[in-house]
Amino acid sequence: MGEIVKLLLTSSSIANASIHDALTNLLEKPIAESSALFVPTGIYPFPGGGARAWEALSGAGKSPLCNLGWKSLGLLELTALTSIPRESWVPTLRETDALLVWGGHVMYLSYWMRRSGLADLLSTLENLVYVGVSAGSIVLTAHNCDYEWNREFLPPESDVALEGERALGLVDFALGVHLDNPDPMFEDSSSANIERWAADLAVATYAIDDQSALRVTDAGVEVISEGHWRLFSPTSTR
Repeated sequence: MGEIVKLLLTSSSIANASIHDALTNLLEKPIAESSALFVPTGIYPFPGGGARAWEALSGAGKSPLCNLGWKSLGLLELTALTSIPRESWVPTLRETDALLVWGGHVMYLSYWMRRSGLADLLSTLENLVYVGVSAGSIVLTAHNCDYEWNREFLPPESDVALEGERALGLVDFALGVHLDNPDPMFEDSSSANIERWAADLAVATYAIDDQSALRVTDAGVEVISEGHWRLFSPTSTR
């Protein structure tokens, strides 16, 4: 699969002015002149996932994304795409300036990105800016740092579980998000835990907090931060 050229991979969406500026820079025009599609799919496996998807879409959540003042905003629900003609959604995607991929369950999101065909399309969308939030960012890497936690929210017989620790592998680094967030929900995201996980990987691992993001273009990776972040060099040959 080819390379995606314009990515903004965030931990907690457009959390500050620096990340906002990075987004407008990638769009090459104001947000008010840009169209966007929102992908809520990754949040559904968690209790209350539907309500949390609505919070994000309506702008009621804590993380600014859908309520940034887009010229137009639509919904791209991945679980529906296998049952409708590609002509009903692919042209719209090709004309869209930004794809806003919400967080949640990395394994579930990866499964539906593959099954819907979106994963194969991403490398062909040269003018699209991909904006990932949490799991929506991790899913583009090859390694799912949330693998064990993800398994707790799947039925034992689910085909989604066959994804294992594998994500899409569209970038050549690993990613940990919510770095050192004190919320008990993110207790596995401490610097020490991410460093231990990264030690078993053969690629570099970025760890970013909720005030940080990665701007990825064909020129390379740039960290955008008003908080703190870490980069762990690969120590494994696996």
